[in-house]
Amino acid sequence: MTKNDIAMLVTIICYLAVMVTVGIWSSKRTKDVKDFYLGGRKLGHIVTAMSAEASDMSSWLLMGLPGVAYLSGIADASWTAIGLAVGTYINWLIVAKRLRNYSHTCNNSITIPDFFSNRYRDSKNILMGIAAVIILIFFIPYTASGFAACGKLFSALFGINYHAAMIVSAVIIICYTSIGGFLAASTTDLIQSIVMTIALLIIVGFGVYSAGGFAAVADNAQSLAGYLSFDKLHDAVTGGTSDYGFIKIVSTLAWGLGYFGMPHILLRFMAIEDSSKVKVSRRIASVWVVISLAVAIFIGIVGNAVTSTGKIGVLEGSDSETIVIQLSSLLSKTNIGAALIAGLIIAGILASTMSTSDSQLLAASSSVSENIIGGVFKVKLSQKASMITARLVLVVIAVTSVIIAWDKNSSVFQIVSFAWAGFGATFGPIVLAALFWKRSNKYGAIAGLISGGITVFVWKYLVRPLGGGWDIYELLPAFIVACLFIVVVSLVTKAPEKEITNEFEAVKAMK
Repeated sequence: MTKNDIAMLVTIICYLAVMVTVGIWSSKRTKDVKDFYLGGRKLGHIVTAMSAEASDMSSWLLMGLPGVAYLSGIADASWTAIGLAVGTYINWLIVAKRLRNYSHTCNNSITIPDFFSNRYRDSKNILMGIAAVIILIFFIPYTASGFAACGKLFSALFGINYHAAMIVSAVIIICYTSIGGFLAASTTDLIQSIVMTIALLIIVGFGVYSAGGFAAVADNAQSLAGYLSFDKLHDAVTGGTSDYGFIKIVSTLAWGLGYFGMPHILLRFMAIEDSSKVKVSRRIASVWVVISLAVAIFIGIVGNAVTSTGKIGVLEGSDSETIVIQLSSLLSKTNIGAALIAGLIIAGILASTMSTSDSQLLAASSSVSENIIGGVFKVKLSQKASMITARLVLVVIAVTSVIIAWDKNSSVFQIVSFAWAGFGATFGPIVLAALFWKRSNKYGAIAGLISGGITVFVWKYLVRPLGGGWDIYELLPAFIVACLFIVVVSLVTKAPEKEITNEFEAVKAMK
């Protein structure tokens, strides 16, 4: 390992030490399970905004999205980004404030399954149990993709064993999350969003310089067939193009629907201290998302231009997701100062990964300890026992994620895409129905959860492979199916009790 490599590694280690320190600090403010899972509903508007978006973007922002743009041009990456930007804004606009008020009114619900069960007065907790299982099904592999990204990062940069690097990264995330809980996750997410932003800006500047300037980047992109087209995909293997038609565009824009069902984002809405400040949070979050997505796509374009100069090798397939790592490695070879800056960029990739993994671990942990053990099986635990159980469950889930992530050849983008569809199609329609449709009931909600989840798997593995007009992102058809089931089943079953509808009207009237 060279002096420059050591300098870069020192920066990364310092960053990780700060994360653990924040976890220790947060533990002193975490007194019970409600604090552990929802931070006592004390998040300020800036922390709420940035932690929501940092936990949303994950390693996908600095690995998956630039990788897609690097390989095939702007069409796929840009339509995805547009869908996400619009989805972010609408989610903050119509869901955030009402969910904060409704979840507090509904027996002070501290998890999404809690809210579903309390909202629909599901005394048998069937709805809670199904929702908790869905969280486990989709969050464990989602978390595993984050651990895998950490392993790939250190393996590519320093030649460290992939499995060893992944385990060390997982241990650090487990440490600060299990110690400080939601407050630690949210506070570190704020720090991580800042680091991610700095990393994006630095790598763009260095990438453009390495490619020979903006003109060189533009010339390279224009020389690649379909690379700058919104209705064509560039084929890196043949040099030709393929169509990116209307159906594909609509399918890709459907990424935005996923926001309505992301537990780790919705929990930030529930935890905000003052619902009147949601507007400020919305503006901060929306601006950051638009800028960061645009810069991430541009990094892919710049990276392709740098490749054309021969300064980094050609990246194929899932290796394209390491473009930021390759640019950082190139920067680190300049001098010691540049190596320290490169370390900050790598810390940014770690930040994007960790900010999502910690939130996912908490959501998955709460689904087991609070919703399955406490809700479904009605096991009564003391506050101390509840905290111990919460932390133990978090560790078990993390270990399971490490086992799933053992194969280093999986694509970050593909795993995130499937998990995003899973949550968007199951939780999204129910969240909207619970917040905005008074006539919806628990039977419709249960039908929506099950039908949405099944459709995601069926469409992904049986329908979509047929190709042609069937090649639609599974989130869109599954979301539509879940909505239909919620509406039809709710209308053909008993209407909600007056207590439920009165509560709905009371929340609706809140300012």
